[in-house]
Amino acid sequence: MPITISGGDRAGEFQILLDRQSALDIGAFVVDGVDISPGAAIPSDGDRRIDHALQGFFFTCGPDHIRHPEPIDGFDDGRRFPLHGSLCGTPVRRTEMSGRDEPPGCLAETEVPLVNGGAALVSRRWAISRDESEVLLSDRVTNAGAKPFAPMLMYHMNIGGWMLGDDTHIAGTMFGNGRWPWRFGDGESAHFCLPAAPTARDGWAQVTLGPFAALSGRSLIVRFETATLPFLQMWRCQRGSADVISIEPVSHRIAKRTDLAAAGELPMLAQGETVDYALAFQIR
Repeated sequence: MPITISGGDRAGEFQILLDRQSALDIGAFVVDGVDISPGAAIPSDGDRRIDHALQGFFFTCGPDHIRHPEPIDGFDDGRRFPLHGSLCGTPVRRTEMSGRDEPPGCLAETEVPLVNGGAALVSRRWAISRDESEVLLSDRVTNAGAKPFAPMLMYHMNIGGWMLGDDTHIAGTMFGNGRWPWRFGDGESAHFCLPAAPTARDGWAQVTLGPFAALSGRSLIVRFETATLPFLQMWRCQRGSADVISIEPVSHRIAKRTDLAAAGELPMLAQGETVDYALAFQIR
């Protein structure tokens, strides 16, 4: 059974359904009875973990890899990082709901076996803001194994493309005073990755996707802390039966691991060391 956390204010009521079988990611984000997740309208990469995760509103790539498979240094047996890393599809070890005097929320711990033989512990906290308008996420990744690894993280927030119309645009701190059409790029599928840290305000970047006619003209607003999520990636796919767009705060630019390492952009996390990530989202 999923864990349900509810909130709402004058902008509307919402629920998030947390998936215990997949690192406590969000299976559904329901606003005034409308689930904005894409469901089955997603393309398949042939990985059942990712096919399941993409159908939901929110899933997490990492903590050791965030994009398509690449070779693992130090192994001559052809071993590769899995699509989008090792975390997706990993059941949580422990969950705990917030106390009566705290805002609604849930704590979780997930032990992640890494493909290089190491291990990580993801300590996650979901919470609703005190005014009940915003969903807040705090993640801490700890190297729980004997081997160092390079932490990488990307959060996918997936929205059904049928929610978007001609008036829907993308705006945010990284776009300056401009805004982009939601159907960016050419063809049936496209993506981009922009630096978010240089234009962040007080260390937080913000991006808005909307308005959504199905939500009475409201928009999805995402904020994320750029100290460890310095880039905004976005992806869309309107191919065949697929109809999805994704907002993706991410730790690294789009480049091969070898290129990132050569540029000093893959610092290692030693045994017992930690790194923190944070974001928030709301419908307004």
